[in-house]
Amino acid sequence: MKTVQISLNSIDKVKSFVNDLAKFDTDFDLVSGRYVIDAKSIMGIFSLDLSKPIDLNIHAEENIDTILEVLKPYIIE
Repeated sequence: MKTVQISLNSIDKVKSFVNDLAKFDTDFDLVSGRYVIDAKSIMGIFSLDLSKPIDLNIHAEENIDTILEVLKPYIIE
């Protein structure tokens, strides 16, 4: 599992983020405070406080570099 911090500060960014995750057959969780939601759920994402960075847990053993490349626009360095 790998964890990165992401920013989803607009509706369009959330839509494209979920579409990008749908390309992969792996599990993604968003963690904000004590809430953990499925990152492929648009409704779940909108239940979080999107004004702050969110931790994204990527549950993948392989293709991690490909996943990180696709998610690059959302990742906070």
